[in-house]
Amino acid sequence: MKSEKTRKLVLIAVLSALSAVLMVFRFPLPFMPPFLSFDFAGIPELIGAFTLGPIAGIFIIVVRIILQLALAGTNSMFTGELQSLMLSIALVLPASLVYQRNNTKQGAVKAMAIGTFMNVIVAVFTNLVIIIPFYISLYGMDMGMIIEMSRAVNPYVDSTLKLVLLGIVPFNLIKNAIVCLITFVIYKKISPIIKRYTK
Repeated sequence: MKSEKTRKLVLIAVLSALSAVLMVFRFPLPFMPPFLSFDFAGIPELIGAFTLGPIAGIFIIVVRIILQLALAGTNSMFTGELQSLMLSIALVLPASLVYQRNNTKQGAVKAMAIGTFMNVIVAVFTNLVIIIPFYISLYGMDMGMIIEMSRAVNPYVDSTLKLVLLGIVPFNLIKNAIVCLITFVIYKKISPIIKRYTK
């Protein structure tokens, strides 16, 4: 029992470290708002949550953010990290809860679709209510400047509504679709190995 618990903790630590490393390689997507960055950190977080359960998934996310702060600090007064925490949990928690009830390929697809939907809802809310207002206050900007920044890469973004519909929503749909697809492809191949290790 003690050995099983220790192995699970080790696996959580390894997946957290892998997620933190993947966060280092962030990059913007073409035609998307420049304040949004793409990363693959969700892959080990989803794998951990599917294999070890929702609570383990949340632990992996929290440890990853702590590692990020310890290694690189913050340049957003912790708002970027707070948003990352909320968006990651919004994807991983519902996805893993659904997958627990139906751990088949069809169940995994449904789980990640629901997680993606929740993630997009939270992304819209956090950007409009927390992140964008914070940056406006911190850097003395206004909403018009945020829209102009986004319009520079996508000329169709000319209002807050279009920033949401043509920027925030498609960015998070694309990001989660790619992360979930990669997770789907590799999870069934590595999950037996992980499960044997933790028993």
